[in-house]
Amino acid sequence: MAEVSRKHAGDIEGKPVDGFTLANQNGLRVEILPWGATIKSVWAPDRDGNLANIVLGFPDLHAYIERNLPFFGCVAGRYANRIAGGAFTLAGQTYSLPKNAGTLTLHGGVRGFDKRLWSAEPLTANDSAGVRLTRVSPDGEEGFPGNLTAEVTYTLDEANRLRIDYRAETDRPTVLNLTNHGYWNLAGEGSGTADGHLLQLNASRYTPTDERQIPTGELAPVAGTPFDFTTASEFGARSRDDHPQVRLALGIDHNVVIDRADGDASLIEAGVLSDPESGRTLTVWTTEPGIQVYGGNYLDGSLVGACGRAYRQGDGIALETQHFPDSPNQPAFPSTVLEPGAVFTSTTLFVLSTS
Repeated sequence: MAEVSRKHAGDIEGKPVDGFTLANQNGLRVEILPWGATIKSVWAPDRDGNLANIVLGFPDLHAYIERNLPFFGCVAGRYANRIAGGAFTLAGQTYSLPKNAGTLTLHGGVRGFDKRLWSAEPLTANDSAGVRLTRVSPDGEEGFPGNLTAEVTYTLDEANRLRIDYRAETDRPTVLNLTNHGYWNLAGEGSGTADGHLLQLNASRYTPTDERQIPTGELAPVAGTPFDFTTASEFGARSRDDHPQVRLALGIDHNVVIDRADGDASLIEAGVLSDPESGRTLTVWTTEPGIQVYGGNYLDGSLVGACGRAYRQGDGIALETQHFPDSPNQPAFPSTVLEPGAVFTSTTLFVLSTS
């Protein structure tokens, strides 16, 4: 049966920190770090049974602490993605946030959830193993209102499903958008570009952006654009398309709108990423309304990954299940407001298989 183990990963301010490994009988292994609630590695077999780590990341805990600007594998929050002008208004009050990406607040600010140490406890069940990570984000942290208790649970089962369950409560009205910021390369981390991966998304619309990469508010059809992954398409060809939106973002870095009925928050299949060479396939299920598709456009060779090789543009593909960017300033978008007494929940499944 699936099992969870723990091992000393390093020290933070003189205190020991354990990392956790989830493993099943099919050879799948997932390493979790409490720093940033981070997925450090996912070791998965190819069609011939050969194991490789298929997520980008660093070799050890301290590398994440010192230089995880690409947000490798972390939980981004309190608000994943971008908030225009580093500000939003809620219940008549305007809140100012740190601007850590030009005029924007990105992934929760200067010290978002990715740069915090979470408490962690192992979990076991009949056919699965996991780790629950929790932290309290105090009122005013990075400018966000409310004392927020956040919980992220990673679970691996014998069906090769890596499940992420998010839960949060607040004592004041606030905004919240949580996602995992993993970069996938199904050929193996450090093996080179993921341009040859095929991506299929159940998304017939996307949110175009302005020059700041802030959504314009339009839900535009993907038909006739590089963002049309309604049938499986090679990612690299789309990320190098001569489309104004692609040029603006230096590649693909856009939120797609998952096809679902208004108000539906059920767990549905949102897309499939596959690597024809290795045969590895990643199927994504989520309760969220969107996915930020990002091709690692700002990886420039200055960062060396766990395998000892430099990461460059296109070496990984992030599929960030989420609410839409800048939703606190876009009343037509699905709401990201969390009220006292309500419980925020969200689930994403990453299902690994071979073909």
